[in-house]
Amino acid sequence: MEFRSYCIADLTYVDIREYLKEKDTILIPMASTEQHGPHLPLKTDTVTAEEVARRVSEILEVLHTPCLWAGYSPQHMYGAGMGRGTITLRAETLLNLMYDVARSCIHHGFNRIIFINGHGSNVKVVDPVLRKLRYETGALIGFVKPYMENYVGILAGLMENPPEETPGWHASELETSQMLAHDVVEDTNYVRMERAEKTLAHIPEFLPKSFGKKDGMPDVEFEGYKYFTFPMDHHEFIESGTIGNPMRATAEKGEEALRRLSEHCAKGIAELMKVPVNVHNREFVNRV
Repeated sequence: MEFRSYCIADLTYVDIREYLKEKDTILIPMASTEQHGPHLPLKTDTVTAEEVARRVSEILEVLHTPCLWAGYSPQHMYGAGMGRGTITLRAETLLNLMYDVARSCIHHGFNRIIFINGHGSNVKVVDPVLRKLRYETGALIGFVKPYMENYVGILAGLMENPPEETPGWHASELETSQMLAHDVVEDTNYVRMERAEKTLAHIPEFLPKSFGKKDGMPDVEFEGYKYFTFPMDHHEFIESGTIGNPMRATAEKGEEALRRLSEHCAKGIAELMKVPVNVHNREFVNRV
């Protein structure tokens, strides 16, 4: 089954009905709108989620929703009046948004709901809604994280930055490469490499110097081990917003990263499409 687009927002309800006669899977890309240093646009995470969802949809011929473009990003707000641009949702707002979108899809006849997440901090808060959707409806609920941060995974060997230059972190080599690839495909010029610079994370001032920090995770090192976690804002451990070295980024690396991530996700979702699913509570009664 082929459509002019696999995004439901581009289709009519006639198309949705025809699709549901054969398949019951839908992807929900979700990410954030947040500062990404001086050289990358605020939509960087959203581009990752949208691009992976689009490619997976084309590989498997499954539908996806428009991207949920705001996420859980309180650490990226910086000070009042500083103009960093981040739009953050409170945890309960994000969970309600995810719930309502997924519940709407289940109401219409979709049985397999796969969230494609492009923003790391969303992971901190989503478990309750994923469980609620599963327990309440019986639908197959999945959550995929197609990015790198501190887990190299399927992107092993692709980035040139050594570990101390955190290739997978905020606005570093991987994200900059992916946005350069996006610029090529979309014929845009969003990446401002003339503003790019290598900056590394450091320990926040409120912690003793006996602690250490190398990336954007909420945990810190003490005596070489990571057992301590603190609520930290981004500007407390990196002033510019860039954690790492974006100077080795290329569009070719970004395209290859998106290809690997998308093909891996597609293979996994194809397996999930074989699993029997019994939805026992479809109608979205509390939609008001």
